[in-house]
Amino acid sequence: MRGADTFTESLFLMKRLDDFVPTGHPLRPIREMVNKALVAMNDLFADMYEADIKGGRPSVAPEKLLRAMLLQVLYSVRSERMLMEQIQYNMLFRWFVGLSMDDAVWVPTVFTKNRQRLIAHDAVVELFNQIVAQADEQELLSGEHFSVDGTLIQAWAGHKSFVPKDSTDGDDSDGANFRNQRRSNETHESSTDGDARLYRKGKTASELRFMGHTLTDNRNGLVVNAMVTQADGYAEREAAKAMINDARQAHEEETTLTLGADKGYDAKEFIEALQEMNVLPHVAQNTSGRKSAVPDAVAASEGYAISQQKRKRIEQGFGWAKTVGHIRQVLVRGLEKVDQMFVLTMTAYNLTRLRTLGQVRLQGAR
Repeated sequence: MRGADTFTESLFLMKRLDDFVPTGHPLRPIREMVNKALVAMNDLFADMYEADIKGGRPSVAPEKLLRAMLLQVLYSVRSERMLMEQIQYNMLFRWFVGLSMDDAVWVPTVFTKNRQRLIAHDAVVELFNQIVAQADEQELLSGEHFSVDGTLIQAWAGHKSFVPKDSTDGDDSDGANFRNQRRSNETHESSTDGDARLYRKGKTASELRFMGHTLTDNRNGLVVNAMVTQADGYAEREAAKAMINDARQAHEEETTLTLGADKGYDAKEFIEALQEMNVLPHVAQNTSGRKSAVPDAVAASEGYAISQQKRKRIEQGFGWAKTVGHIRQVLVRGLEKVDQMFVLTMTAYNLTRLRTLGQVRLQGAR
C-alpha cells in the first residue's frame, strides 16, 4: 500500500539530541577531549567575567563559543554568519556546541564580539595547551625529539591596499596602479592590514603575507607549539629558537633534545644557538656553494637520519590547515587575531590526529 505524503509534527519530542548522533561518529571522541580540556580551563573562564554577585546579563558561555569555533575549522565554515545558520538547523552542530533543540542561536555579531574576549584572554592558546597535555598523558609525545618548519599565510588584504607610508588622504595614489613602481615594506604598508608584509619565498609571487610556524613532536607528528609572525627572511629561525626554548624549559639542562629542520635553517647563528641550548641540530645540510654549519659528526649519526625522515610529517599539519582550516588565506586582520586563528586551527588538527591515534590503539588492543 502506498504511503500518504503527509507531514505532521509531534507536540512533544521524546528523543534527545544525543540520540540522533551515531555512536561511531568521529565528533564523539573529539567532543570528549574538548570537554575535558574546557573543565580544566574553568579558572581562566572565571577570571574573564565579573562575579555573579554583581549581577548583569549573562554572557554567551565561553565553553560553547570555543566548541563553535572548533566546528568552524573542522567543517570549513567560511564565516560566522554561515556558522550561525548551520547551528540553527544542523542537529549535529547543536549537539557538539551544547545547545538544546529549543535554545536560540546567537546573532553573528554577538558571536564575533564574544569571540574577541576569548582572544584577548588567550583562551585559544590555553585550549591548545590542554589538548597537548592530554596527548602527553596518553604517552603520545616523546618530549625530546622535535621538528620545526614555517609556512606562508596570505593576509586578508590586496595589492591595492599597499600604499606609501607618507601618503595623505588627498593623495591620488590608491595603490591600484603600481606598474614600474618600486615598493618595499620600508616605504609602503597595507591600509587594510598594517601587520601584513609584502613577501615572497622561492618562486612564489610577492603577496601580503604572514608566516605561520609549528613545532611538532616526532613520535606521532602532533603539534606542540604554534605561532604566527610577520613575514621576513629571519622569521623562521627566530620563531624556531623561541619554540624550542619553550620545550627546553620542560627538561633538565643535561637532557639533550633534537630538532629536525630543512635547509633553510642551516645558518651558523641558528646552529650555534641550538648547541647553546643543548639541542642537537638535526638540520638538513645546505652545501650548495657553501659549507654547511651543521657538524659532519651530527649529520653522520643515526638519530640525524631518523629526524630527517620524521620531520616530513610537519607538512601534514600545514596541508590540513590550508585545505580544511582555510589558513591559506586568513579571514581576520591583525597579527594577534591571525595568530589566534592559526593556533585554533592547529588545535583542531591535533584533535583529529588524537582521534585517529586512539582508533589505532583500539584496533591494536583487539
